[in-house]
Amino acid sequence: MKECSVALIDDHELMRNGLQGIVNGFDGYCVTLQAVNGKDFIEQVKKNNKPAIALVDITMPVMNGYDTAAWIKKNLPDTRILALSMLDNESAVIKMLKNGASGYVLKDSKPSHLLQALNAVRDSGFFMNDMVNSRVIHYLNSSEENSKHKSLLANITDREAEFLVHAATEMSYKEIAENMKVSPRTVEGYRDSLFFKLDLKTRVGLVMFGIRNGLIQISN
Repeated sequence: MKECSVALIDDHELMRNGLQGIVNGFDGYCVTLQAVNGKDFIEQVKKNNKPAIALVDITMPVMNGYDTAAWIKKNLPDTRILALSMLDNESAVIKMLKNGASGYVLKDSKPSHLLQALNAVRDSGFFMNDMVNSRVIHYLNSSEENSKHKSLLANITDREAEFLVHAATEMSYKEIAENMKVSPRTVEGYRDSLFFKLDLKTRVGLVMFGIRNGLIQISN
């Protein structure tokens, strides 16, 4: 079986070197490129073979993980992106998924968890865990749900659709309420109504539904 090439994009040299040792120790994987940020990756990938998977940190100078993921999605559509970050929050997950990531793993995960993520991204295109659950992925990829989605869209009010757009940002619910000029309780009502209508339970799920159905524009 041909080895799966992996690029490591992280501004910390110790982290990259440690990851290289771990990934190279996995059967079927080989690190072929290391970059300190997105700009460095772009320059290097022009001179090297395109990696099958890019492990992308978020917090990097010059060109962060969000912008790097968006560039990879647009310019290297066959390269799958796995976010690897210390940021354990819904906002970071949403933004990375919007920009093309196929999964999200925390840096303090065990090597066995990283291997599981790599295998899933390589074999099925997405890694599902507590941060990115199967229903979110289903909304992103299932073509058979399109007709059902159209009927669901018809039940979403204009204000709920507006809330969805704001939900895809880094704003808190309180900040969304201020932006929409309504009370926080009203915003919670929009959220809970959408949870019920779409049979979802998380903000990430709502955002992914909005992306799939054109209510939220994905960065290029």
